[in-house]
Amino acid sequence: MTISALYQIYLQCLVVTTDSRNCPEGSMFIALKGDTFNGNSFAKKALEEGCSYAVVDEVEYADPENKHIILVDDCLKTLQQLANYHRRKLGTKVIGITGTNGKTTTKELIAAVLSESNNVLYTQGNLNNHIGVPLTLLKLRAFHDLAVIEMGANHPGEIKTLVEIAEPDYGIITNVGKAHLEGFGSFEGVIRTKGELYDYLRQKEDSIVFIQNENPFLIDIAKGLTLMNYGVTENLYVNGKVTSCSPYLAFDWKAGKDGNTHHVQTKLIGEYNFDNALAAVAIGRFFGVDTAKIDHALTNYAPHNNRSQLKETEDNRLIIDAYNANPTSMMAALRNFKRMEVKHKFVILGDMKELGAASIEEHQKIVDFIDSCEFERVILIGDQFGQTTHTFDTYANVSEVINIISKDKPKGCFILIKGSNSMKLGQIVEYL
Repeated sequence: MTISALYQIYLQCLVVTTDSRNCPEGSMFIALKGDTFNGNSFAKKALEEGCSYAVVDEVEYADPENKHIILVDDCLKTLQQLANYHRRKLGTKVIGITGTNGKTTTKELIAAVLSESNNVLYTQGNLNNHIGVPLTLLKLRAFHDLAVIEMGANHPGEIKTLVEIAEPDYGIITNVGKAHLEGFGSFEGVIRTKGELYDYLRQKEDSIVFIQNENPFLIDIAKGLTLMNYGVTENLYVNGKVTSCSPYLAFDWKAGKDGNTHHVQTKLIGEYNFDNALAAVAIGRFFGVDTAKIDHALTNYAPHNNRSQLKETEDNRLIIDAYNANPTSMMAALRNFKRMEVKHKFVILGDMKELGAASIEEHQKIVDFIDSCEFERVILIGDQFGQTTHTFDTYANVSEVINIISKDKPKGCFILIKGSNSMKLGQIVEYL
C-alpha cells in the first residue's frame, strides 16, 4: 500500500497507537518491534480492543480476508513516512529543538510562551526519538498554529533522521556537552550530531536559527544560517542577565539596544536555566507574543518530573534533579548549588551513565570539584563513583542510602539530588 493510500485511511482514524494496551475507539494500530516484543503478534488484539485498522509487516500476521489488517514492508518506516506526509499536507510551521542539556525544559518554556497567543502542538514528556517524533507529528491538526518538536539522539545520524521526518522551519540547539559519549564516541561526535539540525536548515529556504550567542561551539557550526541571537551581550535580538538564584532563578531581559527592561521571577531552580528561559523569550518575541504575556508564561511555568524541582519536606528542602545526568549538567548543578546562599548544604549524587571509556575520568572530575566546594555532607552512589579517589561516603545503590538515612534522618538541610534516571534517586525523596 502506498503512503498516500494509507494516509486516506489515517484520516478516518486520526489517532495512531503503537500500544495494544491503549487502543482508542476507531484508531490505527501500527505494529512496532523491540528487543523483547513483536507488535505484529498484538495486531488482532488491537482490533478487538477498539482499533479500526492494524498495520503489520510480517505476512503470517496478515489476513487477506480482513481489510482492517494492512500489510506493509516495514512498520517503523511506514510510521515515519506517514508522519512526514501528514506534516507536509498541513504545512504547519515547525520549530525543531535539540541539545545535550535543557532541551526538554526549553521546549516546555517555548511552548508555554507561544501558547499565550497561539494554538501549539509540542512534544509531550521526552517522546523525542525515532518513534516519539512521528507519533507527535501525527497529532498535528489544522487548527495548530505552530509545532515545537523535541529531538534527542544517542548516536550519530539520529538527528538527521528526525529532521527529515519533521522538516523543521526553525531550529534551536540549546547547547552541546558531554553526554552519551559511549554512543557518540567523543565530544566532537556530539557536536556533529546535534549540528545535523543546522545542516538541514542550511538547505531549507527562509529557515531561521535561534542561537545562544556566547556558545562558541554553536556559533562555529552555524555559518551560513540566518541567526536570531540571544545571550548576555548587549544589543542582541534578546539579551539579559541573572539577578538572583537563591534558590529560584530571576532575570532581566530586553529586546535589542532600545528595548525596555523586563524582570521575570521564575519557579526554576538553577542559573543554568537562564539560557533556556532566554531562548523562550527570543522565540516568543519572534512570533509576536506580547512581552507581558512572555513574562506571564515564564513566571507561571512550574517544572515537573524530577527536573530541577524544589520540594520542601517537614525536615529539609530538596532540589530534585534526578531525571538525567551527564558531566556538563552535573557540573552546572554543582556550581549553581555552590553559589546558592543557603545553609547546611548536602549533596546526593548518582552515577552518570553512557560515558564509555571516559566514565571514570569524568566521575573523578566531578569528585575533584566537590572537594573544593566545602559542602556539609556528600553521598555518592554507584560503581562509577565507587572507582574514583575521594574521602566521601559511597554506596553501591539507593537501597543502601535509604537504609542509612532512615536510621539517621538529616534535618534542616538543603539537599541537591542529582543523577541518571536509572540510578532511581527519586526513591530517596520520601525519606528526607
